[in-house]
Amino acid sequence: MKSLGFLSPRQRLEWYPPFWLMRVKVLELADDWSFIRLRLPLTAFSRNMGDSMFGGYQAAVADPIAALACAKRFPGHDVWTRAMSIDFVAVGDSDLELRFEFDLAIDAKIRHDLAARGRSTPRFEYSFFRAD
Repeated sequence: MKSLGFLSPRQRLEWYPPFWLMRVKVLELADDWSFIRLRLPLTAFSRNMGDSMFGGYQAAVADPIAALACAKRFPGHDVWTRAMSIDFVAVGDSDLELRFEFDLAIDAKIRHDLAARGRSTPRFEYSFFRAD
């Protein structure tokens, strides 16, 4: 997808094969990746036997977001998700909206760590929100 330069960053994210198959829509994407909003629809394929969204769908969408934002903000560094935990607070029985915001304090810490040690292991917290 990266080599398809004629696509906008929003289109590349939506057309990333796992996201495309899950019908993820980019609602908002800041040019510097400081803020991201994605809609993960509840579909026949994402719905479990309890009529709510499979947690794996939510994890698959949440997993790469912070790493992608870091890769865009800190080019030239290898970036990946080292660990992830999910706290399912409410049932996902509607479309879900992922909201990610790149906190300025985390950005400053990463820049400091990269300058001092050449690596950083930041911790991000972001959420899915129900349609209601």
